[in-house]
Amino acid sequence: MLTVVALQDEAGVLLREDLLARALPVHRQLRPALPEDAAGYRTTMARVFAGGARMFVALDDAGQVQGVALWRIYENTYQGRRLYLDDLVTGEAYRSQGVGKALLAACDAEAARQGCAFFALDSGTWRTDAHRFYFREGFTIQSFHFVRPLG
Repeated sequence: MLTVVALQDEAGVLLREDLLARALPVHRQLRPALPEDAAGYRTTMARVFAGGARMFVALDDAGQVQGVALWRIYENTYQGRRLYLDDLVTGEAYRSQGVGKALLAACDAEAARQGCAFFALDSGTWRTDAHRFYFREGFTIQSFHFVRPLG
């Protein structure tokens, strides 16, 4: 049995610091530059959450974090209100078992609840397995994302 849990309340207040700490090893599988220690991770994520991001975690029956979804709601001029998925990662041991699908479903429900017209994400060009998953889930490629480092 898989349960998806929101880590924040409506105002963005962190409700489950215990789950945030347990999400770190899974989240680092996608974002290895994240701090390795729980305190550093908490500090980094507090800044990310202050910018509007929210997190869902997928838990098994034993309370083990199997996956993480980091998302935010915002509005732009070309799509209106949308849910943007910053990060979606399933722990390596749990891949192809429906964890990513469950996290996407939770994001879909949140997007509908918040009146979003679109669900968007970016995915690195090298992540071909993730792309196959996103295509199966109904996502399409609609633009290129350009980046230029500063400094």
